[in-house]
Amino acid sequence: MVAVDPPPREAAAAPPAMKRSASFDRVPEEARRILHRLAGELWGGDVDPAALAVSQLKGAMTNEVFRITWPGGGEGEGEGDHRKVLVRIYGQGVEVFFDRADEVRTFECMSRHGQGPRLLGRFPNGRIEEFINARTLSAADLRDTEISSLIAKKLREFHDLDMPGPKNVSLWQRLRRWLEEARGRCSPEEARQFSLEKLGDEIAMLDIALSGVDQRVGFCHNDLQYGNIMIYEETRQVTLIDYEYASFNPVAFDIANHFCEMSADYHSATPHVLDFTKYPGIDEQRRFVQTYLRSSGENPSDAEVEHLLGLIAKYSLASHIFWGLWGIISGHVNKNIDFEYQEYARQRFDQYWKTKDQTLGSKSN
Repeated sequence: MVAVDPPPREAAAAPPAMKRSASFDRVPEEARRILHRLAGELWGGDVDPAALAVSQLKGAMTNEVFRITWPGGGEGEGEGDHRKVLVRIYGQGVEVFFDRADEVRTFECMSRHGQGPRLLGRFPNGRIEEFINARTLSAADLRDTEISSLIAKKLREFHDLDMPGPKNVSLWQRLRRWLEEARGRCSPEEARQFSLEKLGDEIAMLDIALSGVDQRVGFCHNDLQYGNIMIYEETRQVTLIDYEYASFNPVAFDIANHFCEMSADYHSATPHVLDFTKYPGIDEQRRFVQTYLRSSGENPSDAEVEHLLGLIAKYSLASHIFWGLWGIISGHVNKNIDFEYQEYARQRFDQYWKTKDQTLGSKSN
């Protein structure tokens, strides 16, 4: 999960979104060599590394992300806006969550589809990406009716992408693999605290309950929090970024995860704290689902809308387990990111147990 700061013209209005004056020494030597080469290839100049402006972006929970600005690529608009790139340094131990080679292939394929930034270079523990001159959404933006409608349409387009490779659902296998990883890393006390001994049965129950129903499978982002959505203010187009967790899954899971993310504000003073009273109400959910279904030219019936809403409710439970396990494992493997992973995990599991009975009692036609 990662949230990227607003573009240069918005920076003055949103200072909490980044930490300024990050040292260029934090950027690996291999990445510096690529940056030196890019200066010549992209802008025909030879730049003193000491002259580069480096800003570490706040809100990243899997990787460290830096914005690099060349001299002349200032904070104003115009040609200088294009003299920026992002350097992404992969978090420690995150390979337990996904295959990095698969993620890079997805990144490159998405770029060919005209989605997200271009890949400019790779080094052993990270990569350099094109800087997108668009505004990263805030937590409040997800509740904006117009923006929510744009996200719903974009998500349908994303789900319809013809991506290479197997199109099997990855959710249940991934949950079981993460559970084994969490059990292997937790102390007996931690395992009891998070009820890990029960989760295998819970995953199996959800798998059985949800795998036999009529539902659509598509290429899912699987991490649709506000920091992974950007908007071009002039055109009012949105783009989705960061595909580390992307895979084929039931589309209802992707939408459920997006709804769950409305409970988070990763740029607050307590970014790990979730407020589940902000989970969207049924009318807001219905508007999103109707827009999502209609965006491809369909005219869905009320029954189709209610069916998808019922699935989304149930997949919200899978989302809680998914990110709860992520939090447990991250707390053990990712020591460079300032985030209370264990407390985040506790909240996700608490919400699972709190809502499970009521949610599974609802009907999915």
